[in-house]
Amino acid sequence: MNKPLPHIALETGVSPQHSIIWLHGLGADGGDFVPIAEEMNLPVAVRYIFPHAPMQPVSINGGFVMRSWYDIVATDIGTQQDEPGVRASQAEIEKLIAQEKQRGIAAENIYLAGFSQGGAVVLQTGLRHAEKLGGILALSTYLPLADTLSNEASNAARDTPIFMAHGRNDPIVPYALGKTSAEKLSGLGYVLTWREYAMPHSVCAEEVRDIESWLAQRMRAKPQ
Repeated sequence: MNKPLPHIALETGVSPQHSIIWLHGLGADGGDFVPIAEEMNLPVAVRYIFPHAPMQPVSINGGFVMRSWYDIVATDIGTQQDEPGVRASQAEIEKLIAQEKQRGIAAENIYLAGFSQGGAVVLQTGLRHAEKLGGILALSTYLPLADTLSNEASNAARDTPIFMAHGRNDPIVPYALGKTSAEKLSGLGYVLTWREYAMPHSVCAEEVRDIESWLAQRMRAKPQ
């Protein structure tokens, strides 16, 4: 019951004191963002955790079973949401956070990153986590269960910095939904960095460099 999801682990150096838990999008798996992690040059040793979402039927795809963090019940993803599924994945990511803390990683050195569906789950989890985390990276995504956030938000997590990025030509998670989500969070007082790019539902080289820079600033590496 308490066992964390199967995942890929990647350490960039000896005895890492920073962890990044990175969630893939619908239908992908934990290996999806390994190449991007390997490409980034961060100033400290990092342990990356790339969990595999559970296999489950997805309504919008005719019930086809695939890796999914929650069900997509309709094309209007911002209003018709699988709340039990979102919350179940939130609980799974909390287990991974607990695992990293048990390994000696301080909460403020644990980062949550996610693309699309995975980005929605890291926003759901990070904003409600009992402690301030190092940061939340939410890529090509939106704020799920937005109406519940004000009542459920953790006071400590209000200081967790957020990086949101979106493609202006995204046909899957509409740009307007991502932008509105960021504006809501900013309006609630969260420290949020917004970036947008001339791309569809994907990740581009400029975005990777921006992520790398944002993370490096927060990891405050000591001179080697």
